[in-house]
Amino acid sequence: MFAGGIMMLLFWGAIIVLIFVLACGLNPPRHNAHYPPLKTSLEILKERFARGEIDKEEFEERRNILLH
Repeated sequence: MFAGGIMMLLFWGAIIVLIFVLACGLNPPRHNAHYPPLKTSLEILKERFARGEIDKEEFEERRNILLH
């Protein structure tokens, strides 16, 4: 009787996991139109340099850190 209860829990657990895996696989995440895609740290650094927030030396130093 005890083993039957455990088997029933394992069965329903497997069914729930299978449904979850199928739902995630058949419905991949989409890009939300309300939120722009995330920028890389190098893109943010380039934008800061373009706006004049940092000078050339600081830009090159931070770029070297990011690329290595």
